[in-house]
Amino acid sequence: MRKAKVYIALLHYPMYNKRMEIITTSITNLDLHDISRVARTYDVDAFFLVHPSPNQQELIRDIISYWQDGYGGQYNPDRKEAFNIIKSAETLEEVQEYLESINGEKVFTVATDARLYSNTISYSQLKKMVFNEEKSFLLLFGTGWGIQKEIMESCDYILQPIEAKRNYNHLSVRSAVSIILDRLLGEYWFKL
Repeated sequence: MRKAKVYIALLHYPMYNKRMEIITTSITNLDLHDISRVARTYDVDAFFLVHPSPNQQELIRDIISYWQDGYGGQYNPDRKEAFNIIKSAETLEEVQEYLESINGEKVFTVATDARLYSNTISYSQLKKMVFNEEKSFLLLFGTGWGIQKEIMESCDYILQPIEAKRNYNHLSVRSAVSIILDRLLGEYWFKL
């Protein structure tokens, strides 16, 4: 049984595009559905959608409302349960402040990326911390072509890429979240 609290955040700004320019990406309905379901399956404590745009925040509220309060929740109670863990925020700082206020302690940020960084942590190292230490971890997932370098470098840890040595390494964020949560929180990936 794990001792740490584990949260995830899907960031939409500041992201890179394929020309490595800073952009804001759009909310994708499939991300909400697939990520909330895998997060609920692995007992993630909360899934934060982070977007600075008021229009995109409204879209998030509309989608969540349909599955929690509308016909979608009546038609598919399992989806309603998965959507119960979604929260929205305008900035990463807002998420960090919220988590620190409810937990009364620092939340350790763990960035994910398909690129290697000098301060990369392995899955086995992070999994040992998650299962043996009473801490709070916030895993950051990016959209577009990845999270801005300055955000990455401000994190406590950067998780090793899923398949760093492959010549093609550009998974959808939904796929990456599923693989990473299984490696970190799944019981069969490796023994502690």
